[in-house]
Amino acid sequence: MGAPFLQPADGAAIRLDRQNPYLRLQSVTIFVRDLDCSLRFYLDQLGFHLVFDGYTQPGGRWVTVAPPDGTANLTLVAPEPESPQYKLIGRPTQVSFVTEDVLAKYLEWTKRGVRFNFTPRLKRLKNEIHASPAATHGDDATRHPEEHAPIWGGVFTRFRDLDGNSFALVSFDDVTQAVEAQRRAVAEKLHAERRAAHELEIAKEVQSRFFPQSQPLLKTLEYAGACHQARAVGGDYFDFLPLGGERLALVIGDISGKGIAAALLMANLQANLRSQCAIVLDQPQQLLRSVNRLFCENTADSAFATLFFAEYDGANQRLRYINCGHLPALILRPDDTVVHLHATATVLGLFKTWDCEIGDAQLHPGDALALYTDGITESFNHADEQFGEDRLAAALRRHRSLCPESILAAIVDEVRQFSPHEQHDDITLIIAKCPAA
Repeated sequence: MGAPFLQPADGAAIRLDRQNPYLRLQSVTIFVRDLDCSLRFYLDQLGFHLVFDGYTQPGGRWVTVAPPDGTANLTLVAPEPESPQYKLIGRPTQVSFVTEDVLAKYLEWTKRGVRFNFTPRLKRLKNEIHASPAATHGDDATRHPEEHAPIWGGVFTRFRDLDGNSFALVSFDDVTQAVEAQRRAVAEKLHAERRAAHELEIAKEVQSRFFPQSQPLLKTLEYAGACHQARAVGGDYFDFLPLGGERLALVIGDISGKGIAAALLMANLQANLRSQCAIVLDQPQQLLRSVNRLFCENTADSAFATLFFAEYDGANQRLRYINCGHLPALILRPDDTVVHLHATATVLGLFKTWDCEIGDAQLHPGDALALYTDGITESFNHADEQFGEDRLAAALRRHRSLCPESILAAIVDEVRQFSPHEQHDDITLIIAKCPAA
């Protein structure tokens, strides 16, 4: 079996096996009288493109041009008039250009003033390379090998450049078929990519509807949330669930994985949470037990989610919360101290037998609450330093006088300035404030 090949964009085959080093034709030298005139001929009349135009030491100029397709180049050299190379100008070259349609190229180039030796002709060529023994069929193939040699149809002509150097222009049946097959493959790939992009855009639009479309107004709490996804769709989740009266659930979560798979799991978690929230409105522990059970039943064994569920009661400004393996929420007090709301349970989705504890925190006028995902704290700069919790807390202190929407935008902007390269993870953040008295 031959060595495996890769086919790059320019059509050149690259072997994966390094035992047989890569080898290809790079350039053929063509001697011309005037480099500038010849360059214009190859670029303007033949439609080639310029590869290189420079000088060699100790001072000779050389120009390299290439046809639109393939990897081989022509190097144009203007030799000294008395040199042996100068005598080679104006002779037939042994260079052949292959096209899928000789007649079309003949008509195109003729209109541009290219001179041909004769109009395109049809010729049949017999392949003299005999098939391997494995490809023959019995003694008949041995007795009459000429009957089994493939016959190729070919169309050919010859054209000349400004100096009379002549080149063959040919096409073969197998070349035309191969080009057409490659064209179909490229067209199919482009169609598949466009369809995938369209479907991804639909998925992005659908997922955007999973995030809160409205925010219930509360007298004692101002709040805002945002999710900036690293890809078209992602696995971060935040939500605001009205619980009646001055009560509101603030939810933020991070699904394992990225992209489409994480987005599907996020949709599953969101549906479970919203459906169960309507059933067990006043029992957050029972709510999350049900969500964990449904998540386990409807997802793969390795799928899980971290989640922070906070129930805010505006009547007494108390916050009951369950932190399911998520990053600790931060409460910034007016005196700049920071309170951490650490995990009270393990992650959702990994264990069918699951339970949690409820944490409790008192909010005061002037307090600011931040719920976030690791896309904030684990964003890294060029020195591989993470943004981290300390920078997040410092950003909260700097912008605490702003409204929640402005605090949120300022923090996201700081994260992006700290980590200016391509975003690697979803950035999701909820900011809530108790207005100062």
